[in-house]
Amino acid sequence: MKRATRPMELSVRLAWYMLKNRLTGRRRFPLVTMLEPLEMCNLACIGCGRIHEYRSVMDKMMPVEEAVNAVKSSGAPIVSIAGGEPTIHPKIDEIINELVRRRYFVYCCTNGLLLERVMKKVPPSKYLSWVVHMDGMEDKHDEFVARKGVFRRARQAIEAALDGGYRVCTNTTIFRGCDVEDIHALFKDMTEMGVEGCMVSPGYDYEHAPDRDLFLTRKESRAAFKEILDESKVEGLKLYNNPLYLNFLRGEREYQCTAYSNPTYTVMGWRKPCYPLADEHVQDVKQLFDKDLWEKYGVGKDPRCAGCMMHCGFESATIFNAISSPKDWVTLIKSGAVSKSGITAA
Repeated sequence: MKRATRPMELSVRLAWYMLKNRLTGRRRFPLVTMLEPLEMCNLACIGCGRIHEYRSVMDKMMPVEEAVNAVKSSGAPIVSIAGGEPTIHPKIDEIINELVRRRYFVYCCTNGLLLERVMKKVPPSKYLSWVVHMDGMEDKHDEFVARKGVFRRARQAIEAALDGGYRVCTNTTIFRGCDVEDIHALFKDMTEMGVEGCMVSPGYDYEHAPDRDLFLTRKESRAAFKEILDESKVEGLKLYNNPLYLNFLRGEREYQCTAYSNPTYTVMGWRKPCYPLADEHVQDVKQLFDKDLWEKYGVGKDPRCAGCMMHCGFESATIFNAISSPKDWVTLIKSGAVSKSGITAA
């Protein structure tokens, strides 16, 4: 089985993009465009708030041209396609193929149920990676997605994608009461299959999620990740997050949120201020980079931000801070992690 590998061009282009923005004096700019071309999903995961939050526009599908124009207006070199379940969108192949044609690095997040069907219309490319959501081994994963058989179908889709020459990552959300041994077993299984890496992040306490008791407080997250990321247990496993973010999850570092780095475009417009929070939707992405806006949001500013440690806000923070720290920048370069920060949201 062919192993998925991250192209060097991704690291080089993102590093150059960041340098150009800093040289122009721009402090806040996007690293990743979060694109949600629909909010409909074929699952009802117990930790998801999106399908409830966007209930009134569940049947709305973003036109291909609108999706591409949103990515263009953001300007970020990386696009994370989420939702909802992107593979339900009747023209998701056109969206992906056009973005790839324009040489954006595209990460399409999926539960894997329809992935094999979409792959027939989307050829492999170094500019495309499938990100399959996996919250544990079979019993745990199927419990979180509230449907039997999903783990097996998702794993089958990963295997088919790898055999087809696609880049593949996984994304795992950590909830209260997680089984650490089960998570390690998942990472081992995915590493042995040949995925490019396993992303991991604590879940966000979405107001509209059906079971809010699942979500960890900041203190609980750090305790959980000290176990999950115990170096003696994850040695040899392919984790996709950068080492500075993993240290942050363990409680060894502190950062302030930089969620403006991941502007999120939905069927209702740009979420303001960020991926987890939508106090309003706006049509101009530039509104998301305003200094006054970010004086209101973040840890210690808005109570809704208190427990958030999601990579869409904090993994990107490690990158922005590393620019001013040669030691941290070297750490990221050595790990090949410059290109990996913030590419998925949840």
